[in-house]
Amino acid sequence: MTDTPRYLVIVADLERRIADGDLQPGDRVPTTRAIVHEWGVAMATATKALATLRQSGAIETVPRVGAVVASRRLPSRATGGLERDQVVRAAMSVADTSGVPGLSLRAVAAELGVATMTLRRHLDGTTELTQLVADAAFAEIVYPEPPPGWRSHLRTAAHLQWETYQRHPWLPRLVSILRPATLPGLLEYGAWTLRALDDLGLDPTTRLHVYGTLVNYVRGTAINIEAEAGAEADTGMTSRQWSVVRRAVDGALVAQVTPPGTELDLESLYTFGLERLLDGLTLLLTPR
Repeated sequence: MTDTPRYLVIVADLERRIADGDLQPGDRVPTTRAIVHEWGVAMATATKALATLRQSGAIETVPRVGAVVASRRLPSRATGGLERDQVVRAAMSVADTSGVPGLSLRAVAAELGVATMTLRRHLDGTTELTQLVADAAFAEIVYPEPPPGWRSHLRTAAHLQWETYQRHPWLPRLVSILRPATLPGLLEYGAWTLRALDDLGLDPTTRLHVYGTLVNYVRGTAINIEAEAGAEADTGMTSRQWSVVRRAVDGALVAQVTPPGTELDLESLYTFGLERLLDGLTLLLTPR
C-alpha cells in the first residue's frame, strides 16, 4: 500500500478547516510559500494542492487578494446535490469528446444522469460552464520551480500551455488575449509566467505585450491541434504519413515548393516558431 500523496494530505487538511468553519467564505487560504513552510513540502506540491482545491471549487482567486475560500459552492452530496468538481469533470469529459460545440448544460446533465434543471439551479448557463472548464484545464498545470533566465522561464511557460492544449484540444477556443476572463487557473498561469520578466526593468505596457505575444503564439498554433486530430481520425494517417502519400501522387508539384525529404508537422512548427519568437524577444530584452 502506498502512502497518500502529500498534496492530497494538504487538500484534506484545508478542506477540514473549511468544513469546521476555521476558514470562512472569503477568508484567505495559505499561500504556496506558507504551505511549503507549514507542511515542509516542495513548491510544486504546494501549488498542486491549491490547484486541486481550486478545481473542486473549494477556493477561488480574487484579484489583488489571492486565493480565498469560495463564496459559492454547489451543495454537497450529503444534501442530495452535486459537488462542483463533479459538474466540472463531467463538462470536461463532454468537451474532450465533443468539443466546445457539444458542450451544454443538457449534455453535462446527461453525462451526470441528472435533469438539466438541476444544473440550472447552480449555473447561469453555458457561458459559465465554459469558463469553469477552461479554469479547470489551466488548474491542472503543476508548476515547476522556474528555471534560471527569462528565456528558459518563458520557454517552460509556453510548454506548460502547449501541453494543456494537447490534453484539451478544445481549450484554445476559450482563451482570449484581448478580452481575458478572470479565471483563477488562467490568472495563476499569468502570474507564474510574468515572473520571468521581473527585474528586467520593463515598463508595464511592454511587459504585458511580451506576455500576450507569447500566450497568443502558443494559443494560435494550438488552434490546429483539434483540426489535425480530426483529420488524422478521418484519414487514419498522421500529417507526415499524409505527406508521404501526397508526394507519391503530386511529387512534381510539391517539389516546386519543398525539396524531397523536407518534413513539417505541428510539433516541429510549434518548436521552431517558439524559438524564433524567443530570438526576437532577445533583441528586445537584452541590454545593449
